[in-house]
Amino acid sequence: LKTLEGHMEEITNYFIDRQTSGFVEGLNNKIKVLKRRCYGITNHRRLFQRVSLDLHGYAMFA
Repeated sequence: LKTLEGHMEEITNYFIDRQTSGFVEGLNNKIKVLKRRCYGITNHRRLFQRVSLDLHGYAMFA
């Protein structure tokens, strides 16, 4: 019951507006996987370029 009381606002938001944090959770997971794949990259600029490429695809180069 403590957990339910502590998260009551988030629970009611889901049923009222169907708001979830699914998009943010998916984005965080995608970035974590990318960080594991790019282990050893020391240049932060390159890492952010890789994140941008994975999120937007090659459409920005077309």
